[in-house]
Amino acid sequence: MSLDADTIVERRRTRRALGLWRAVAVVALVAVAGSWIFAKSDLFGGRTQPHVARITISGVITENRKRLAMIREIRDAPQVRGVIVAIDSPGGTTSGGEALYDSIRDLAAHKPTVAVSGTIATSAGYLVALAADRIVTRRNTITGSIGVLVQFGEISRLLDMIGVKMEAVKSAPLKATPNPAEPTSEATREMLASLVRDSYDWFVGLVAERRHMTPQVARGLADGRIVTGHQALELGLIDAIGGEDTAVVWLETERGIPRNLPVVDWAPARESLTDGWIGSVVDRVIVAAGRLIGLSGTELVGSRALLSVLPGAAWSSDVQGVGVVR
Repeated sequence: MSLDADTIVERRRTRRALGLWRAVAVVALVAVAGSWIFAKSDLFGGRTQPHVARITISGVITENRKRLAMIREIRDAPQVRGVIVAIDSPGGTTSGGEALYDSIRDLAAHKPTVAVSGTIATSAGYLVALAADRIVTRRNTITGSIGVLVQFGEISRLLDMIGVKMEAVKSAPLKATPNPAEPTSEATREMLASLVRDSYDWFVGLVAERRHMTPQVARGLADGRIVTGHQALELGLIDAIGGEDTAVVWLETERGIPRNLPVVDWAPARESLTDGWIGSVVDRVIVAAGRLIGLSGTELVGSRALLSVLPGAAWSSDVQGVGVVR
């Protein structure tokens, strides 16, 4: 039996339409499956489900607007039931520590918040821990170092040796001091000492307030000493020895947060070609792969972060500035 041309054309149109609808159905199925995986799977974050948020504070602490915005987002997220602040930092700038302290205090007013210190949480790292409802450290965590430091170089003799003389016209003697190209005057030293005393008094006041100490006791501990977690517990600087599991137990027993809730990493937005949703997925895949071979996700993602650092890397002038909490 032969078919006329119109019938053949119509059948072809029908097949094309069916193929199109099949493709639409497949895309829709993939989209639904992808949304479910994104919502349910830890590989893609699991942020849309009830969970405990983990904020990691590592390295030198400076003011980071993206991190502060992320903390506000966590504060306002109804699916976040509690927060663990994981700290591994030797300190940072006074302004950076202050901004992070204030942000976490605001967060703790809305969500139960526990600070968990790793290898080191000194100076501004300890200041950040003070903002939490509870402080947990390992027995051998290095912590403390309550105090303030201004540190700078002075190279005037070196310049004399190579025959370089720096000239300056200033509106007043203390303008743009300390200057590494000239000897530091007593007036400059007193000015810097005044800054240090003011920031130090503020820091000691926070220790006294948050650790329920008298100002005299807090000042006695704020001599710059570093201590182990075990010593810090005896001195009243922390609340418990342990790790993240200890924090989870406290969230359950004291704040009613179910222990079976997942702990999900939150990270601030970044600025590189590997940023955004794709970068987040890459991080999660690396973490999952690392677990399979016995490495921590932090170690592996840290190596990927080199992709973000290498192009246009620069040393932050904030780290060298006045008011470094040490």
